[in-house]
Amino acid sequence: MRLTRTGRTRLADPRANTRERRCAATGETRPEAELIRFAISPDGLVVPDLAAKLPGRGIWVSADRASVARAVKTGGFSRSAKRGVKTPDDLAGQVEALLVTRALSLLGLARRAGTLAAGFDAVKIALKSARPVWRIEASDGARDGREKLDRLAYAAWGDIPVAGCFTAAELGQATGRDALVHAALSGGAQSGAFDAVMGRLSGFRAVDPAREAHENG
Repeated sequence: MRLTRTGRTRLADPRANTRERRCAATGETRPEAELIRFAISPDGLVVPDLAAKLPGRGIWVSADRASVARAVKTGGFSRSAKRGVKTPDDLAGQVEALLVTRALSLLGLARRAGTLAAGFDAVKIALKSARPVWRIEASDGARDGREKLDRLAYAAWGDIPVAGCFTAAELGQATGRDALVHAALSGGAQSGAFDAVMGRLSGFRAVDPAREAHENG
């Protein structure tokens, strides 16, 4: 774990690409893992390219809502593209939605791969056997269940990052259940990618609103 320049906790995947790019909003040079790539469609529309695979010259912006808004407001996309481009309404909202979709997709893949413990009892068992990479707690779940797992996790392993920004319905849909409140992600093919997505998502929404509200008291 480390803190970004804005004070948010960001978890970086140590295996992530270490190439650096210049942010079109701030002019800062930062690792690719801390930025979002945008591409220009054939009709001149700016589109998020989270996978960095769309053709053409990419435009990179720091992975936070303020930087995306600044790039739109100050013409950063047009300057980087060296031509006039069109930016959709609420471009930052589009990025956030894509990041949420990607994070939930990774949890679904982890569930199918057997690296996601789903449900209160399954998480309790998982916490007793190994340190998870992430705990996942539904934003609309009951406080008492979460607090019990908070205590158990901290006593066994210390501080474990918690993703608390998805609803029980969203988590359930991603994992093939009606609803899911508690989960734990262990190591596996999806864990590094989930780290990277959550690091970027933290620039657009609070990753764990319940904890932040408690800390800000």
